Amino acid sequence: MASNFTVVYDACVLYPAPLRDLLMHLALTDMYRARWTNMIHDEWTRNVLEHRKDLKPEAIARTRQLMDANVREALVENFEHLIPAIELPDPDDRHVVAAAMHAGAELIITFNRKDFPAAELQKYNVSAQHPDDFIFDLFDLNAAKVLQAASRHRKSMKNPPKSVDDYLDTLAAQGLTQTVNVLRPLAWAL
Repeated sequence: MASNFTVVYDACVLYPAPLRDLLMHLALTDMYRARWTNMIHDEWTRNVLEHRKDLKPEAIARTRQLMDANVREALVENFEHLIPAIELPDPDDRHVVAAAMHAGAELIITFNRKDFPAAELQKYNVSAQHPDDFIFDLFDLNAAKVLQAASRHRKSMKNPPKSVDDYLDTLAAQGLTQTVNVLRPLAWAL
């Protein structure tokens, strides 16, 4: 049975493929409900295509389609009417909070916590959390499910394949230092 605990992924955590893919594997554990919007999709895909000229738009569109198809009820819709009421330092981030409110999300998973000040978010009954803190907390709740998701993620990396050490180095490069610290002693399970 899926948890009712709901989070919204900000575009910045979907931009780097290794982190996005780990978050997708974690979403499939049913420890929480992962949500995003087409506006969030548009933002991360636009940035990937702008910075990675070697990637084809069709491949990114396919990733987006697979995300929507495989994570149950992930796409938040009909939230746009809430955007004008949101107050944030950067008005371009209001759509993320509006989506979180509409979805009943407790957390926004983001690297950009300064763009989502706690005092402002408190008005909307939502908080922002760094992805490393989020994954570390998930590990504390159910280490076995996080290990299984990380193992599936590592084994899915085929171009190029990753040894356990390479995989952990990749996660560390994504800013997941706490996560790597708890996974490293359990490397045999990855």
